[in-house]
Amino acid sequence: MSHLKLVVNNKLQWDAMLEEIYLRIAFIHKQMEQYEDPADLYRFQGEIRALRSLTKLRDKVNNG
Repeated sequence: MSHLKLVVNNKLQWDAMLEEIYLRIAFIHKQMEQYEDPADLYRFQGEIRALRSLTKLRDKVNNG
């Protein structure tokens, strides 16, 4: 966990990571608009859930 603290507590790195995560989420939302198959939609939802969990990484690393 100490290696992760270096990333999540460095404002420039953390902000860059969040920006990338939010860009990927926006891209997935656009993909979801183009698909109708429930299996694809569930997969996209899973990807978004995984990316959103990364946005909570700072709290998890710092608060245990």
